[in-house]
Amino acid sequence: MEVVASAPGKVLMTGGYLILERPNAGIVLSTNARFYAIVKPIHEDVKPESWAWAWTDVKLTSPQLSRESTYKLSLKHLTLQRASSSDSRNPFVENAIQYAVAAARATLDKNKKDALDKLLLQGLDITILGCNDFYSYRNQIEACGLPLTPEALAALPPFSSITFNAEESNGGNDKPEVAKTGLGSSAAMTTAVVAALLHYLGVVNLSALSEDSHQQNKDSTDLDVVHMIAQSAHCIAQGKVGSGFDVSSAVYGSQRYVRFSPEVLSAAQAAVKDMPLEEVMGNILNGEWDHERTKFSLPPLMTLLLGEPGTGGSSTPSMVGAVKKWQKVDPEKSQETWRKLAEANSELEARLNMLSKLAKEHWDAYKCVIGGCSRLKPAKWMEGVTEPIKEAVVKVLLQVREAMLGIRNHMRQMGEAAGIPIEPESQTQLLDATMNMEGVLLAGVPGAGGFDAIFAVTLGDSSSNVINAWSSHNVLALLVREDPQGVSLESGDPRSREITSAVSSVHFN
Repeated sequence: MEVVASAPGKVLMTGGYLILERPNAGIVLSTNARFYAIVKPIHEDVKPESWAWAWTDVKLTSPQLSRESTYKLSLKHLTLQRASSSDSRNPFVENAIQYAVAAARATLDKNKKDALDKLLLQGLDITILGCNDFYSYRNQIEACGLPLTPEALAALPPFSSITFNAEESNGGNDKPEVAKTGLGSSAAMTTAVVAALLHYLGVVNLSALSEDSHQQNKDSTDLDVVHMIAQSAHCIAQGKVGSGFDVSSAVYGSQRYVRFSPEVLSAAQAAVKDMPLEEVMGNILNGEWDHERTKFSLPPLMTLLLGEPGTGGSSTPSMVGAVKKWQKVDPEKSQETWRKLAEANSELEARLNMLSKLAKEHWDAYKCVIGGCSRLKPAKWMEGVTEPIKEAVVKVLLQVREAMLGIRNHMRQMGEAAGIPIEPESQTQLLDATMNMEGVLLAGVPGAGGFDAIFAVTLGDSSSNVINAWSSHNVLALLVREDPQGVSLESGDPRSREITSAVSSVHFN
């Protein structure tokens, strides 16, 4: 028996920094970049002596990193021990394994416990694979003398080997071990492993999932279990209780998100000390999870583009730390900036929802306007538009742009006050130029900002203009697009299908 589950990466379009505190909301888009977890037994049969040992084998393979680690899992204490101290650690997957097995123990009936133990004693063979979109391949493309274009990325084999960042000689290296594109690989990986294990162990049934159950709050009990366990494992692996938007989007897909109260995971943090893990899981699954998620996706005929400037990565934790320090030093000014930023975020969300409503109620007029605006610079969008409904569509498009300019302005002010480059000058010039191009609705820095990435939302078929312009400015346009689907049960090993980040949907010149 083999189970394959996948979970998407994300782009936080609005809510950077604010999303850390309730009741501030953020818009997070899930993407077609997915992490896969493959779970199958190591042994065909259970050896009789295994029952007495109460230990089972776990093998974790990451082909892209050329890594394989083996563990012993205690069925009594649910602790993992590495077979060799030289084996590399992956705290996200290790916690995902322990928490998923503990959840199975905590939730399954007594008559199913023997079957669970038998399944566990066959060992757990886990393979993790991340789409190329999660990782940076700029250096390889440039080393081959190829242009920085999506075609060069599309030519890479699926699940290519990953390059490690070189260590700085002065020891002051803030860069992660692996060069990434900021799509939330650890959250997607943790969620995929938790989902695959919970399905494999019979705790949830992901085969019954429909797209609606990802987005609606009804009939999503199995997804809720995946969410609670993935959030717990991810927070413990990180050593802190984050906002959780990346795990939530990995489970449920694109959404408007308000974080849960951190206290809900105090039981998980206590577990690191004394409490038995099975008991902890019971507390977590019965906890007061008060996060909010509302269905959201981009309006029709709009495309999300993500670009990698290649100007060096930014450290999100240190940037968040700087903003928190500024809040303490200047509470009055920081509260005022946050209030204005929250208002601009709400305005953007409301205008995008209005466009979705207009598209639904007046499709022909909406489609005509998007097609016309896709060929014009924003200053000319209103020219020649006479029909009231078309005027209304253009008016809302321009309001979206105004809201985005407001968000960028407040984010820049916050960065300047906190002494960090939330929207660095180099990004500002690039984003301003992008927003003035034909068919571009908006552009910005996702998440916490910095040098890692930029994003744009384009109308109709205008994305090729942006891709070419970015390439001429040494920005690599990625193959990532919005895909509102959350966690998913796959039909088989993705390496047996040519998964290429939906290249066919990308329009090139």
